[in-house]
Amino acid sequence: MNETPAALSGYIENYSQTGDILVVAMCILFVILLHASYVNKTRSFLIFRVMVVMMAVAAYSNVILHVLLRSAEPMRGVLIGLRVLHFSALFVNLFLFMMYFLETMRIDGRESRRYLAVGAVALAGLILYMSVSASMNLGAFSGPEGAARGWMQVFTVGYVFFVALVAYLSLRYRGRIYRQVTVGVLASSGIAFLLLFLQGIHAQSSYTAASFLFPAVALLYLVHANPYDLDIGAVNASGFEELVKHRRKSGELLMMSLLLPEFEGVDSKYPTEIQWAIRHFTSHYFRGATLFQVSNGRMVLAMETSRNPKYEETLRTILSKFDEVHARYQLEHKIVILLSLPSDEQRDSFNYVDLIQFVESRMEMNSVHRVTPEDVEAYHRYHYIIGELSGIDAAQDMDDPRVLVYCQPVLNLHTGQYDTAEALMRLRLDKLGTVPPGEFIPLAEEFDYISTLSRIILSKTCEQIRQLTGEGYFVRRISVNFSMLDLRDPAFSEQVRGIIDSSGIPSERVAIELTESQNERDFMLVKERISELHDSGIKFYLDDFGTGYSNFDRIMELPFDIIKFDRSLVIASGADSEKRTMVSHLARMFSDAHYSVLYEGIETELDQDRCAQMCAEYLQGYKFSPPIPIERLREYFSKTAPAGAAT
Repeated sequence: MNETPAALSGYIENYSQTGDILVVAMCILFVILLHASYVNKTRSFLIFRVMVVMMAVAAYSNVILHVLLRSAEPMRGVLIGLRVLHFSALFVNLFLFMMYFLETMRIDGRESRRYLAVGAVALAGLILYMSVSASMNLGAFSGPEGAARGWMQVFTVGYVFFVALVAYLSLRYRGRIYRQVTVGVLASSGIAFLLLFLQGIHAQSSYTAASFLFPAVALLYLVHANPYDLDIGAVNASGFEELVKHRRKSGELLMMSLLLPEFEGVDSKYPTEIQWAIRHFTSHYFRGATLFQVSNGRMVLAMETSRNPKYEETLRTILSKFDEVHARYQLEHKIVILLSLPSDEQRDSFNYVDLIQFVESRMEMNSVHRVTPEDVEAYHRYHYIIGELSGIDAAQDMDDPRVLVYCQPVLNLHTGQYDTAEALMRLRLDKLGTVPPGEFIPLAEEFDYISTLSRIILSKTCEQIRQLTGEGYFVRRISVNFSMLDLRDPAFSEQVRGIIDSSGIPSERVAIELTESQNERDFMLVKERISELHDSGIKFYLDDFGTGYSNFDRIMELPFDIIKFDRSLVIASGADSEKRTMVSHLARMFSDAHYSVLYEGIETELDQDRCAQMCAEYLQGYKFSPPIPIERLREYFSKTAPAGAAT
């Protein structure tokens, strides 16, 4: 090779370092972005990293080559080496591009090896031919005038071959990769090819390596940054939020959510056959549908109804096909179907994933539910209550007017008077009025607001006891319910003492109701809390006896004062003589062990008479009074203490 700077002056003058320097800078940026963000270290990601390295090598070697060509005495061997390195790096990049598609399409081993072998032979042949030709002044590298043109022709042949092979793979296995990824990568490859074509027309070589940036950027964004989950073809949760937020005002969305609880774990991965099934449902039914993975086991398929005018018919088809898949794999699931809200104002602030989870929580397993206006109304009610509970917890106001104390008077059979009562929690909210405890207490426990509510109830109860006794009413005690969540607070005992002491009433006027502990940890905790507070004079009730799996050894080990027999035992005792005997013996056993027995759920005269004969000391129920505001206890309590009444 007898090229001189003069002979190659036209080639050198047409070259600009800008394109290659940009490639090197972009490759460094890729490395920084990949290092700064979390990316799963999959095999396809490792291939992508090598592609970035090859782009940088190709661009940098081309810069050095042209620097040497401009020097006074370019070294022939070095020039050949840099040329071969430049184009070898580009060919390796093309081969890796093909490997990347084979990996993401999950083509089985035999087929994949066949395509890899074809690509490897082509790669080796191109590099070998280029190296031998360059070193021996043959073929593409013979003569100074045709040198640059010759090895660009070799590169063009290799480029077209690999791009055509990738396009063939994309078409043949189009069902194996998410359509948006295929379109994005092929479109970026088309732009790269157009750049090379325009460069060739103008006898340029400055942007050869730069053309490889376009597919790389597409892969970085679509797969490793966005990302699409290539296993099932899904976009992440943030993509779903953006779709809902920025869709056209006139575009109504149909959303179909699938929950697979088995895969809700952090490290759960769908089996291959389930991945195929999901991809099939995504791509074969709705036009323009996009699948979003909003949690590990929950996916939402979203599409515009304007592009799917027969969506109802399609829904019936897809549900029928899903039943076939379920029969084959027997995966537990819940399917929620809903249309986006028509109101722009609602749409801007509505959280559809939250709505779906709310609806799922009320569904049976392996069922399908279409969201109704009633569901949406219940969802808004649910969130309003949670918001109010959060506000109550944040305010920490023991006089919060939203929290009400109701009481159910308890009849003392020894005295024939109402001198005790059970405090019950109620919630009164501006938009809803009075909220039943069965609706808000589970939410308060779920979101960890129950402790604040319990302390407010205790504080208000103590204040009412102080007022009642100050007016001369005889109050033996009023009981307050606490949950295991309350007892798990290390400051529980100290808080209870502080509230009672600050009210100025004797501790004996307050009782604490607890349900039976279900495990060893809770049992020890109950024992500890009773031990901490019992010496203060506070009485303890075992609530709802008869509803759980009672362990008598544990109950006897705890210093409860009163055992509350649940209404289920009251009903059972009236069913037949055998059950009545069993309940009676249980009550007698507790009475002989110096526990007081209270029957709750007394509704009739027969209930009262029967329980009175079964060692009852206290009776409670609608027979005597429904729950009433605590202020109305004046209607039941007496201002005269019974003779010999103990406090």
